[in-house]
Amino acid sequence: MARYTMRQRLVSIGEDFDITDEAGRPVYKVDGKVMRLRETFVIEDMRGREVATIREKKLALRESMNILRGGSTIATIRKARFAPFRHKFSIDVAGGVDLTAQGDILHHEYAISRQGDPVARISKHRLTMSDTYSVDVLPGEDDGLVLAVAVAIDEMAHDSDD
Repeated sequence: MARYTMRQRLVSIGEDFDITDEAGRPVYKVDGKVMRLRETFVIEDMRGREVATIREKKLALRESMNILRGGSTIATIRKARFAPFRHKFSIDVAGGVDLTAQGDILHHEYAISRQGDPVARISKHRLTMSDTYSVDVLPGEDDGLVLAVAVAIDEMAHDSDD
């Protein structure tokens, strides 16, 4: 299992995150683009190569974000219409089996599954100065896609908190 820590930078323009591995080594960075008409986040490895781009879909009936790689949409995440006391998201994976993320509104704990089988877990750390999450990804999964889903969930959950 790959374990990542995703921590929002305290001093930044936009919503930027640093992503480290289990040993605390930086492996990815998330650049929350400001000055754009729609929310956009770019995940890059430490060499500056794009892992995924998350872009808010404007004019959608339900709150949703596209996850792109190399300019092509690889997944679309949508917030469920109504799920009392829980956040639920559907993740439509292009050319693959769709995912579901379900979590607790108060504790920001999410389980990502594919047809009921676990894929990953996202857990928000308590008592930290900035938004900090642990992201555990099972072997054989697309780590970049799961990290992009974590960024999208953070953004969509904060939008509903406001």
